[in-house]
This record gives sequence, structure tokens and C-alpha cells, in this order.
Amino acid sequence: MQSKTATVVLSTPKEKVFAYLANIENMPKWSTEFCKQLKTIDGKTKVVTDKGELFFQIRADEKTGVIDLIIGPTEDQMNAIPSRVVDLPGGACAYLFTLFQAPNMSDEDFEHGYRS
Repeated sequence: MQSKTATVVLSTPKEKVFAYLANIENMPKWSTEFCKQLKTIDGKTKVVTDKGELFFQIRADEKTGVIDLIIGPTEDQMNAIPSRVVDLPGGACAYLFTLFQAPNMSDEDFEHGYRS
């Protein structure tokens, strides 16, 4: 199983970045390669990708800065993409996320997911 972590440093306060990323409605705005649109069906959110639709949730904790992106083809096959917003000096912050390659995920799909 492969994993990759990406970090981006932003000259914006942690609270503002956290609020934006933790709002599920903003996903298509900041993850444009992955999330083409969101759909809500029977109270369940799905993300529309170039490979099809996937169930999607965000579990966020403002105190810790943790934003777990929970995604999968069925509600029984959900996997977490852990991410976190951390404070940096001078009013900046960093956003970190780690992508783990699922057992049924091809290397190509893993790389595409990481790049997007």
C-alpha cells in the first residue's frame, strides 16, 4: 500500500481556511480535478468524479484542525483521506493531507487521486 502526503502553505489564518475546507459545499471549488459536482440523494452526499459517483462525507473538528474526507463506492466501503489545517507564525497556516492507496485501487488511480 502506497501513501503520499501533500502540504500547502497559505498566507491566510487557520480559522478561515478550516471553515472553507470543512464546508462540504466548497469541495467542487477547491478540488476541481477530483470533484466535478456534489449530489445529495436521500440525505446522502455523493461526489461526481471523472470516474463516476462516490459517497462522500466530511468529518471535521475545528479545535484540532482535523478534516477527514470520507469517500467510497458504497457506504460499506468508505475510506478516510486524513487532512489537517495547522497554525503557522505570522497569521499563516498549512494544509496537509495524506492519500492511502486502497487495496483495489490501481497505481494509475492512486497517482491521479494524489495529483488532483
